[in-house]
Amino acid sequence: MSEARKPMAITMGDAAGIGPEIIAKAFRDAPADTEGCFVAGDLATLRRATAAIRRPVELELPVAVIESATQVHELPPRCIPLLQATSLDTPPPWGVVSAAAGKAAADCVVWAARAALRGDIAALVTAPLHKQALAAAGVNFPGHTELLQAEAAAWTGRAPAEVPVRMMLANAELRTVLVSIHVALREAIDAVTFDNVLQTLRIAHEAVGRALGRPPRIGVAGLNPHAGEGGLLGREEIEVIIPAVEVARAEGLQVAGPFAPDTIFMRARAAGGKQGEFDVVIAMYHDQGLIPVKYLGVEQGVNVTLGLPLVRTSPDHGTAFDLAGSGRASAASLVEAIRIARQLSRS
Repeated sequence: MSEARKPMAITMGDAAGIGPEIIAKAFRDAPADTEGCFVAGDLATLRRATAAIRRPVELELPVAVIESATQVHELPPRCIPLLQATSLDTPPPWGVVSAAAGKAAADCVVWAARAALRGDIAALVTAPLHKQALAAAGVNFPGHTELLQAEAAAWTGRAPAEVPVRMMLANAELRTVLVSIHVALREAIDAVTFDNVLQTLRIAHEAVGRALGRPPRIGVAGLNPHAGEGGLLGREEIEVIIPAVEVARAEGLQVAGPFAPDTIFMRARAAGGKQGEFDVVIAMYHDQGLIPVKYLGVEQGVNVTLGLPLVRTSPDHGTAFDLAGSGRASAASLVEAIRIARQLSRS
């Protein structure tokens, strides 16, 4: 089966959060985008979600159970294909941290990751999971990225450290790739090493370049205020980041920086019909890179995992327990994640 015809899996996320609802909304409101997609999840949970978003005068949105991904193309329109990748005795209460929900969410991600690694599906799009629920279930990973990294490493017979991955958050105006992901800030500073920065530059160059069809222009943020001010405010730029940038340039990468982190994102932003100065910004830690992208609007933001032997995207928001069950959560970021996954799977 060609990549264009291969189905895509959407994992349901935490059953107590908004993931199942926004999936149901995406199938209802964006049928062209969800064509060829199916949900890796739990039947009772998805049926509850369809009820939560149902309008008073609207027909029920049916859920069709499938046994394999290939059956997606055999179904009629106006239904949600679901493959039972996990099983909950009953859907957990909305908005409550639950070990059962954490385990079910992880089950779905593992199923979809293995299907992608086998080549059964073109990509996976992951609805939000809850880190505390994962921990309560005994899942020893802080999020999707690390769990997928472990699955890819096991599939290829390597240690996780031998499958380096990075998080990229992107919208129409800005892309940023992180040197470190889900670690405490003190650990994130320690993670700013020559090897990690250079590896991030290489991964961003390869992945973003493949998506753009040309070498990307990479801007590098400093770690310290004013990018260290020549060593007055910290020496990481001089001793770590600049040497990594110089090696990357010698390898032919289009890299500039490090620049002051409080201005580089403005320089990179594409807005008002004008291109930004950079195609992607390398951020030294999680919040440095994610705050600017999310400030521009979580409805358009997409999380992309780089470095994996599979395509994975996700909406740029969490489980939103305060909205769960209300039917008010927006599916815009999920729909954009589906579009990006489809593009990447064909690039």
